[in-house]
Amino acid sequence: MSDETIKSIPSNRLQFFPVMMFAVIMGLGGLTLVYERAHEVLGLSSLFYLVLKSITTVIFIFVVLTYIIKLFMYLDEVKKEFSHPIRINFFAAISISFLLMSAIYKNSIDISNILFYFGLFLHLFFTLNTLKYWINNNLEMKHSNPAWFIPIVGNLIVPVVGANHLDSMYLMFFFSIGIFFWIIMLSIILNRIIFHNQFAPKFMPTLFILIAPPSVGLIAYYKMTHSLDFFALILFNLGLFFTFLIFFMYKNFVKIKFFISWWAFTFPMATIALASILMYELTNKDIYEFFSYFFSLVLTMIVLIVAYNTIVHMFKKEICIME
Repeated sequence: MSDETIKSIPSNRLQFFPVMMFAVIMGLGGLTLVYERAHEVLGLSSLFYLVLKSITTVIFIFVVLTYIIKLFMYLDEVKKEFSHPIRINFFAAISISFLLMSAIYKNSIDISNILFYFGLFLHLFFTLNTLKYWINNNLEMKHSNPAWFIPIVGNLIVPVVGANHLDSMYLMFFFSIGIFFWIIMLSIILNRIIFHNQFAPKFMPTLFILIAPPSVGLIAYYKMTHSLDFFALILFNLGLFFTFLIFFMYKNFVKIKFFISWWAFTFPMATIALASILMYELTNKDIYEFFSYFFSLVLTMIVLIVAYNTIVHMFKKEICIME
């Protein structure tokens, strides 16, 4: 790229503040909830949870306010993201962030209610809009990637968070959407992976999202039914299998150049850690206790690595630039 071309590229980082930044909230929110559950079930100190809660809250407020400012100052850029065949899926990360913050503040009823209902209706809108986009546009197979699961997973998060806010009859609406489209999306993504070109390196981390639907599905199912039955065990074991599969493919991830999409590593690991803690709480079996500690440790290491790289690349001004 010539010096003249480089100089012609706009340098306003607010203008190119990506909607994918909400994946940071998903990752940190997931980590916070894992340490809260580890305190409740495994007896870890509450200090870790309280510190993470504060950090997540500050970053949540920063990201939300920054994107709102971008919305008013660079509406055309937001519209471009909202009509992009890949980035449109990340808008669901906004509503998921509100739902996760509602879960984090579950002991503050009024705050939790506001965050939950805003996240719920916003996520329903993003789900409907994303499906409308898929139906009305001629998408190509190369546009499909695991990020398509984000709007789907959000519907499974609603029952997890909403158990303290809504009757299970209403939560089942979102659970049904999540489970139904998870199966469909999984078929599409596996078709892409097996029979078509490989993902671009920046989207390889999104493969971790395969872990999230069955793991969150287990928690949502138990929240609504209070039953650890055959279907619940299928969901957990599918989440466990996809986790093992991703670990088995570690060579696919170790040499990837840093992108903000690295945060896609984090939230799915939080879901399998939370599912394992739930399984240990319900069964008291040693294997689930081991998984609880192991996945929590792996999640913590991944978040630290991704957060460090994010900060380094922010100082290098390699984030929030035109692609």
